[in-house]
Amino acid sequence: MLLEALGSAILGLALSWVYAARLPHRLPARPLVLSTGVAGALFGAFLTHSALEAGGFLLVLLGAAIVSAASLSLLLRPAGRLRRRSATA
Repeated sequence: MLLEALGSAILGLALSWVYAARLPHRLPARPLVLSTGVAGALFGAFLTHSALEAGGFLLVLLGAAIVSAASLSLLLRPAGRLRRRSATA
């Protein structure tokens, strides 16, 4: 179980580092992105391990990657400026 937690934390850190490197203009500060990726991966590993009991190391890492990517996607901002029109126009 310790190996699953360590592996998922490293996976979340790597995934969030890739997000931060490729989309720096659409994300908030880098420490927030890195910590969100790790926290999402740890939570995903916990959920997957709880749901599958002893389902396997690779399935736990897959669940960690999915939840980490989903939590990182919540941090993305829109690419361009949004045009806001008034309701009367």
